[in-house]
Amino acid sequence: MDVKLQEKLDALPTEPGVYLMKDRRGQIIYVGKAVNLRNRVRSYFTRTGDTRVFVSLLDQLLGDLETVLVHNEKEALLLENELIKKHKPRFNVLLKDDKQFISLRLDRTQAYPRLEVVRKYEKDGARYFGPYSSAGAIRETLRIINRYFRLRTCTDHVLANRKRPCLLFQIGRCPAPCVHPVPEEDYRRSVDEVTMFLEGKASELVEGLRLRMKRASQELKFEEAARLRDQLSAIERSLERQKVATTDFKDQDVFALHREGDRILFYVLWVRQGRLNGGQAFPFGSQEFPDAELLSSFVNLYYDHGSFVPEEVLLPLEPDDGTEGLEALLSERKGERVRLMVPKRGEKHDLVLMAVKNAEQAFLERRRTKDETDGVLSRLQQRLGLRNFPRRMECFDISHFQGSAIVASQVAVTDGDTDKSRYRKYKIKTLDKQDDFASMYEVVTRRLKRGLEDNDLPDLLVIDGGKGQLASAHAAMKDLGVDTVDVVGLAKSRDLEVFDRDAESAKSPERVFVVGRKDPIVLQQNSAEMFMLTRMRDEAHRFAITFQKQVLRKSRVRSALEDIPGVGEVRRKMLLRHFGSLKRVGDASIEELAEVVGPAVAERVHAGLHGHPEEDAEDPVRQASLDDASEPVNEKSQGGSPPGAA
Repeated sequence: MDVKLQEKLDALPTEPGVYLMKDRRGQIIYVGKAVNLRNRVRSYFTRTGDTRVFVSLLDQLLGDLETVLVHNEKEALLLENELIKKHKPRFNVLLKDDKQFISLRLDRTQAYPRLEVVRKYEKDGARYFGPYSSAGAIRETLRIINRYFRLRTCTDHVLANRKRPCLLFQIGRCPAPCVHPVPEEDYRRSVDEVTMFLEGKASELVEGLRLRMKRASQELKFEEAARLRDQLSAIERSLERQKVATTDFKDQDVFALHREGDRILFYVLWVRQGRLNGGQAFPFGSQEFPDAELLSSFVNLYYDHGSFVPEEVLLPLEPDDGTEGLEALLSERKGERVRLMVPKRGEKHDLVLMAVKNAEQAFLERRRTKDETDGVLSRLQQRLGLRNFPRRMECFDISHFQGSAIVASQVAVTDGDTDKSRYRKYKIKTLDKQDDFASMYEVVTRRLKRGLEDNDLPDLLVIDGGKGQLASAHAAMKDLGVDTVDVVGLAKSRDLEVFDRDAESAKSPERVFVVGRKDPIVLQQNSAEMFMLTRMRDEAHRFAITFQKQVLRKSRVRSALEDIPGVGEVRRKMLLRHFGSLKRVGDASIEELAEVVGPAVAERVHAGLHGHPEEDAEDPVRQASLDDASEPVNEKSQGGSPPGAA
């Protein structure tokens, strides 16, 4: 170990805080927290019998260490969470923003409350129910509520401005408080019943509905009694399908994990008012740190993403520094006491075992999927005679418009899935006119140069095109001395000439060209290997076309106004800002233009954009600039390229 690093380890404080591990290049690879920083960090180097790959490589991988001191464990949890989200270290569990789940929100402070579908909990005084594991589950719940409890579904704006009832009133699904004077006490009773239904309070809700049904029948209100009978039947059927998990009727989240090597999967089981409400799996790879440490970070991140905080959180094992700090943090987020428990027996222990079983099953399903993907990649390697196992593949496509606006795209696939973090856009810099072969040479050269500098090369390059494009890519590889990467060309199917008029049109198969082989390789057209290649090629084509449209739109707007004498950058921006698009500038009269740039320039702009019809007909790019510029001009590039890519 480096002497300076050893000195840092020896001088570590014993106070609580956060530590940041960095590699030799200064990149943060892990963020952790500890009640005692010295004991925690030094434990990575003093444990005996620790066979984890990361620990065995830590001496070579670790380049530097930083610590941040805080007052207590709760502050350490908060800081750890913020640093993980900021730096996204490779060895930390990272939750994506799309891991927020659908829930129902009921604001009882309104005169006529309604249920809203939301994806984030807020401390706004409203009641939240959920989460629901799928859109289908929440649709089924809303269908029952809308049909039998008759709450309004319209927004507050519609409620305040509607003049006549909507169709839901006509079919008996809403009392139309937007128009009719619905007594608030009657509507409030429906709200109370919806709350009991969503909380799973079956006995209390069913008893109340039965009393109302009997009372309506005794008062000879048979239509009302029939409606309550149908409502009662639907509610009983719905509640029967919900499995009772505990007898104390609390809101609980039950966590479990399953691990094999560096792959780990967390599972969260949702229990609401004692009834199972669903669950969700969270798989992660490249996780070398201890289970207790990862579990603590995962729970912290999970609730920081807007998830509902229940009364109890059940864990399969003790967090790395105990439950006190995490319990205090969750209680603060919820606004009331939250208990973290590691049950050893009883109903709660049974819930943890259920979550563990779900975690094992979810892990097995994903492992089978990964094995299948590896099988496809293995067959692809064997069929094409590749030297490398094609775990990381990148595909390139060239696109142009009538020989101009030449661009290229790079899309990536890692372990069979699209890897959008490695997508790149390129503007061709060395050519002014169309040359697909030279364009491919330039793009592959730029990609490989960057890969050599960053030590980041793929296993396989897939070139959209035939022998010519493949030869250009191979030439770029030879010129740079890159001989560790495989490269193939993928040629699209084409229409074949059919001389029999009665015969159906025929197409050639998709073909794969390999360097040093005269004839192309024809994979089975419906095979998983062919599907993986063509899907990647089609994605590269889509990505290139999208980028090309952005480039064309900007160049057309710029060229159409730049060619007009007296219209510089300032006046061009004034016109586009005032009218919103080039088409609206072209449709404006001289008087309207004069209000922005003055009479003299307005005449030149009007003449420059309209010109003579015969001139416009001869210049398709110029005419297209007026025909296609109906969209508002946006100077910002959508989804901009990474630095150095374009």
